[in-house]
Amino acid sequence: MPTEALIDWLLSNGAAEALIGLSGGVLLGLAARRGRFCTLGAIEDVLYAGDWRRVRMWALALGLSIIGVQIALALEVIALDDSVYATIAWDPVASIVGGLLFGYGMAMAGNCGYGALARLGGGDLRSFVIVLVVGISAYMAAGGPLAGLRQALFPRMERGQDSPSFNYADSLGAVAGVPAAYIAIAVAALFIGWAVSSRSFLSVRAYPVWSAGVALAIVGGWIGTTWVAGQAFHPVAVESYTFSAPPGEAILYVMTASGGGLSFGVGSIAGVIIGALAGSLSRGHFHWEACDDPRELGRQMFGAFLMGTGGVIALGCSIGQGLTAFSTLAHSAPVVLLCVLAGAIVGLRQLVEGTG
Repeated sequence: MPTEALIDWLLSNGAAEALIGLSGGVLLGLAARRGRFCTLGAIEDVLYAGDWRRVRMWALALGLSIIGVQIALALEVIALDDSVYATIAWDPVASIVGGLLFGYGMAMAGNCGYGALARLGGGDLRSFVIVLVVGISAYMAAGGPLAGLRQALFPRMERGQDSPSFNYADSLGAVAGVPAAYIAIAVAALFIGWAVSSRSFLSVRAYPVWSAGVALAIVGGWIGTTWVAGQAFHPVAVESYTFSAPPGEAILYVMTASGGGLSFGVGSIAGVIIGALAGSLSRGHFHWEACDDPRELGRQMFGAFLMGTGGVIALGCSIGQGLTAFSTLAHSAPVVLLCVLAGAIVGLRQLVEGTG
């Protein structure tokens, strides 16, 4: 098949989007299994071991992602104005409620959607159930039986062209009278500086290496979908990684490929599982696990339902808002991330300490 015909085929049926999602997803899966990159795990380390190193992984990945986005903007290879964070007006209440639901659900389930996919790649069949429930509940809230209630409580409004900027860099830059890029770089420098200020963090080479890998995946998703959007013959969302609705997309594709079709989200789900599988096999950590406690499985399914619903309300999960949206300095990102942390802390204390 000639090269041009192959590219046309890839662009026409979503295969190009899926391949881009797959490539970065593999990196994220490897980061979870080889670098122990995990949202809930980082929170647990701080609460019960006083170990901040995996939180520093987050900070470094976030700082590098912000810088990567700014470089891509300077090179004009991403179009953030076409992203969901720029086209939908920010609803602070939705960010707070969705973030709290997601964080509490994450604690109940024992993992976020991304973490569940990574565990599934390591042979944990309990995580397969979590992924299914997250995907189904997200679709229920987005366009299914719960969509009407969600829209009534948290109506989504399009952000007008004359509305204030959707990100802190532009907003603060306008007030301070400095270029937005300077604000973004300053924020990134704070995250990176704090992350690398710890010798114990730098002493484990896997931590900074896989933080950089996560950042590369996030920025690569933005660049890749922007390129496809400019070349494809059908509307393509400019996006990067999130793991609330994409499990539902993957389920729909597996059941009826002609109905759902390939997408960035479908590719990202497959990529994380493949990367996690490769990472677990390379370290000899792959082994089958199943849940032998019905009460535990019920709690995890309840948590997964809250995650799927909360992720749709908040327009993203711990990865989708905490890294992807935050890489653009979207107004919603720090609010959602803080609420995810708060919800997770309440849930963990309830489970571990028996308190609310």
